[in-house]
Amino acid sequence: MVSSGTYSFNPAISNLVRQAYSRIGIRGPQLAAEHMLDAYNEANLVQVELSNRIPNLWLDELYEQELDEGVATYTLNPRLVAFQAPVISTDTAGVTIDRLIYPYSTFEYAAIPNKEQQGPPTCYWLNMLETPEVTFWPVPDGNATYTLKVRQLRQIQDADLKNGVTADIPYRWLDVYVAKLAHRFARIYARDQEPLRRQDAEEAWAIAATTDKEQVPTYIMPQTFGYYG
Repeated sequence: MVSSGTYSFNPAISNLVRQAYSRIGIRGPQLAAEHMLDAYNEANLVQVELSNRIPNLWLDELYEQELDEGVATYTLNPRLVAFQAPVISTDTAGVTIDRLIYPYSTFEYAAIPNKEQQGPPTCYWLNMLETPEVTFWPVPDGNATYTLKVRQLRQIQDADLKNGVTADIPYRWLDVYVAKLAHRFARIYARDQEPLRRQDAEEAWAIAATTDKEQVPTYIMPQTFGYYG
């Protein structure tokens, strides 16, 4: 047996769209301008769904923000979807130490009596506005240089059906992309096929989601310290 020796299968978004239409019985010659306008919108909405059903590890990127003394709140990159493993990197006299910091809910942050207390930040409140913000507590003091380092999961780049542009997704998610598009097209053009296309889409998602995760054991350990009943 002779294999191809290549690893380049990555069709343009326009090809994925044609394949998705084929799954509901609409072949290439039948596609009109209206089909492609719907495809543009639905392709980008599929990407919204993929972003909402995080984690999507291929979207991971390092974000760094140097913190200022006495400043608690910072504006984050608008393409942020979620945080992973935020740490405060502390530089004291040339020695750098990374410490994990922990999230506060809106309620927990509101319950802090003195929100202006300064010290090495140990917790953060992530406020997912249109442009996200992060607030630290304690507020950074002047005893060291503090830098936020976080693995952020970013927004998927826009889907463009022109000029052979490919999707901002990895090989292992291509079938999910096509299946999700076919389900969405069925809602518009083949309502009788929608239940089957939904099943196909969820099956494709389940398969991809089992592999697109960190290859480490998962432990669930309740934390009861600091609880006063």
